[in-house]
Amino acid sequence: MTATVDANTDASYVLLQRLVDVNSGTMNLEGVREVGRMMKAELEPLGFEVRWVNQDAVGRAGHLIAEHKGKKGAKRLLLIGHMDTVFEPSSPFQKFKREGDWAEGPGTSDMKGGLVVMVEALRAMKAAGALKDANIVIVLTGDEERSGTPLATARADLIAAGKASDVALEYEALVRSEGKDWGSIARRSSSDWTLKVSAKSGHSSGIFKPEVGDGAIYEMARILSDFRKELPEPYLTYNVGVAAGGASAAFNADETAVTATGKDNIIPAAAIARGDLRTLTDEQTERARAKMREIVKHHLPGTEAEITFEEGYPAMAPTDANRAVLAELNGVNRDLGLPEMPELDPSKRGAGDISHVAPFVPGLAGVGAAGTGAHAPGERVDLTSLPLQAKRMAVLMYRLSQEKR
Repeated sequence: MTATVDANTDASYVLLQRLVDVNSGTMNLEGVREVGRMMKAELEPLGFEVRWVNQDAVGRAGHLIAEHKGKKGAKRLLLIGHMDTVFEPSSPFQKFKREGDWAEGPGTSDMKGGLVVMVEALRAMKAAGALKDANIVIVLTGDEERSGTPLATARADLIAAGKASDVALEYEALVRSEGKDWGSIARRSSSDWTLKVSAKSGHSSGIFKPEVGDGAIYEMARILSDFRKELPEPYLTYNVGVAAGGASAAFNADETAVTATGKDNIIPAAAIARGDLRTLTDEQTERARAKMREIVKHHLPGTEAEITFEEGYPAMAPTDANRAVLAELNGVNRDLGLPEMPELDPSKRGAGDISHVAPFVPGLAGVGAAGTGAHAPGERVDLTSLPLQAKRMAVLMYRLSQEKR
């Protein structure tokens, strides 16, 4: 298998360039479908039955699902990835450019490099006769970067595959730092919250008087300040992304901008804020939300406030079952003469699709290619990490596929 990966390295770089040069920003539905067609062309010759699941109901392109049926009673592997990027057709950052052992381009590391690692690992297994008995399901989503809603619909096929599987491997970017490759056994959750405050208005000379009160902006400031003082605990973050207040305040249609009106001599009647919440476990999510609700309900005079929470990506908690999969990967590392991969601090990973199946199946995140600058112009991938990761994954998947359920 390792010899096959080495022999096919140059061809894998060609595949990466072809994938990167197709714009597949999440809302470029045809571009996402084209990447799906390209991945289908790679997977069908390896013996996978490939189907496309439209996601018109949630306003997204769809998902690619591929299945390879092997030996009955053997472990069933779930391989997870996504075909979309954050770079829509309007972005000036569009094309693949190679510079020595690095390549720049949209999605090179997040995560078209991971798609290539997946294909090359499976191709190596096929060449060695190690794929024929493997039970593998691949789910490549078309909207990981900007998920369709409701998530129950957008991730229904992924969750169903997770419930039927024994191990999950997510081909998002490998974390490489401090001269080490790290094993990701956890990912934090990501969800949004919105705060809306209303208050009595009037002439500014009357602020703080009992018959008027403190105004909406002071109440919003109190709430946000209390969040900062009362919420802290390990692995919990709670960002305020946008806030405004005045005589009026309102979000735009997709809640990415706010407008406010007012004068310095008018007590503000409205204030709004929006942010995100990231946690290590779903229990931590509920605990943080309960604290936030408790803080919000204690109002300054003359004010009212409410906070709402939106559905988001759940947490992939660190578990002993996930550690056991990392231990198997480190067995592969030893046999390949590679250093052991220590556990990555969960605060160094964002949310990802594997979290949707984490309650049902153990697994690893970040088994794709290593890179830098994800989600920004100049995103790069370390090309030398592609064959390295393909070797690791080919051997790991082969060994896992030989184990009994």
